Amino acid sequence: MSSLFDQSALVTLAELLVAAARRAGADAADAIATRGVSLSVDVRDGTVEESTRSEDDDLGLRVLVGRRQAVVSTNDLARDGVDALAERAVAMARVAPEDPYAGLADPALLARDFPDLDLVDHTIPDVGVLEARAQAAEAAGLAVPGVSKSGGASASAGIGGMVLVTSTGFTGIYVGSRHSVAMTAIAGEGTKMEQDHDWSSAVHASDLDDPQSIGRTAGERAVKRLDPRKVSTRKVPVVYAPRVAGSLVSHLVSAVNGASIARKTSLLRDKLGQRIFSPGIRIIDDPLRRRGLRSHPFDAEGVAGRRLALVDDGVITTWILDCATARELGMTTTGHAQRGVSSTPSPSASNVHLEAGAETAAELIGDISDGLYVTDLIGMGVNMVTGDYSRGAAGFWIENGTLTYPVSEVTIAGNLIDMFATLRPANDLAFRYGVNAPTVRVEGLTVAGV
Repeated sequence: MSSLFDQSALVTLAELLVAAARRAGADAADAIATRGVSLSVDVRDGTVEESTRSEDDDLGLRVLVGRRQAVVSTNDLARDGVDALAERAVAMARVAPEDPYAGLADPALLARDFPDLDLVDHTIPDVGVLEARAQAAEAAGLAVPGVSKSGGASASAGIGGMVLVTSTGFTGIYVGSRHSVAMTAIAGEGTKMEQDHDWSSAVHASDLDDPQSIGRTAGERAVKRLDPRKVSTRKVPVVYAPRVAGSLVSHLVSAVNGASIARKTSLLRDKLGQRIFSPGIRIIDDPLRRRGLRSHPFDAEGVAGRRLALVDDGVITTWILDCATARELGMTTTGHAQRGVSSTPSPSASNVHLEAGAETAAELIGDISDGLYVTDLIGMGVNMVTGDYSRGAAGFWIENGTLTYPVSEVTIAGNLIDMFATLRPANDLAFRYGVNAPTVRVEGLTVAGV
């Protein structure tokens, strides 16, 4: 396990590969090396159904000959194969079509200081610990009155590191760990069964939600969903619970991705600098959040990470950009390049959250005489070109400011532009996922039922 924390061998290998690429005729090159190990345990009815362990070592090389580029990857990290891999990559680049936007990051933008983001839990649990976590979650879920059976529980842990070396002199390393626990509970019998779940994921095991609370929450959620009703079609306010509210933020993130803007496939392609949310709304991307699930000190091109407001006071302030997309749009990268060992960089968000509002969730619901509180979304019926939004949903009907009976098999529909304009966040923001949001309220959606 010590090799997971010491990445020096990968650094040496990546440096050799970049040097070999230059000798083979590349004008520029970068190499990514990754190493990781993960363990997971699946439990059902107190018995381990599956226990898996995976280990991965991978190496990727990108070379540029003029504006032509190619990427090769391998999981054979032997030094004697470095020259052959580099020569193959350069040969591929020479016959590749020209890409006017291809190239390494401007050296002036590269990270020089690497902040300590506390991304490593040096204690990796063994299978026995993971089994105990999963069994504790399952037992707690089954103990909830009304829960009839388990849909399974799981626990996992892993650690992985990444090395990036470029021909412009950048060398960067970071290592991160991940722990998770989850449980699915089933309530009711026969054709009247309902299920729900809960899960927790964290960089450090000490930040995980207690397995018993995960199971108990899953069980309570499943029981509350028993005997759902259908509702007649109408237009009402819709309130999204925090665990699904992040999906609205994810739609915004997709719409401000520079690749979508360049392809003209985003509903926000002409909205930069315009207010599309209410005043006061802020949506933040922060790759430097300590112990964040998507935190990193530099991106896949070596560009320094920084906290960025995607939306500030309701106004779209920027696109999410890597170097190539930024060049295509005549802009500067925002440090959002993501890359696998076998692919070229592309823009992708890091830790994203919608800042909390001033109202409590109860206050957000309190004046709704007729509406829907959504706890579960189904399907991906969102057109990111037009903004048309239609998704299956389940949750609870709101009457006179109170959650009343469970509702299922309904569809909620609207348009993202209109939804963003009326979105109101509550004050219950918690950082549990890669994309986080508090409870949010959206006006005037069509709820289609019977």
